[in-house]
Amino acid sequence: MSINRKELEEIASLAQLNIPEQQVNEITASLNQVMAMIEHINQADTAAVEPMSHPNDGHQITRQDVVTDHSHKSTLLALAAHADADHYLVPKVIE
Repeated sequence: MSINRKELEEIASLAQLNIPEQQVNEITASLNQVMAMIEHINQADTAAVEPMSHPNDGHQITRQDVVTDHSHKSTLLALAAHADADHYLVPKVIE
């Protein structure tokens, strides 16, 4: 199957594209190359290939919703130059 000028103009109209006159032949040739590649792919024998929903046969691994990391708040606040029980204290820079 090849695409001619009329078909290119119809496709451009449907896609609401303005193709400059000087590029019509170039675009037609490019689309014909794409169509040739598609025809080549369609010739592949896929009779023995089973349909699949995804190329990787993976499955979702689930785990228990258990807390594995505990808070390090007190350790981190102890490293600050100024802090109270729950917050870092910083000097006021905007009045």
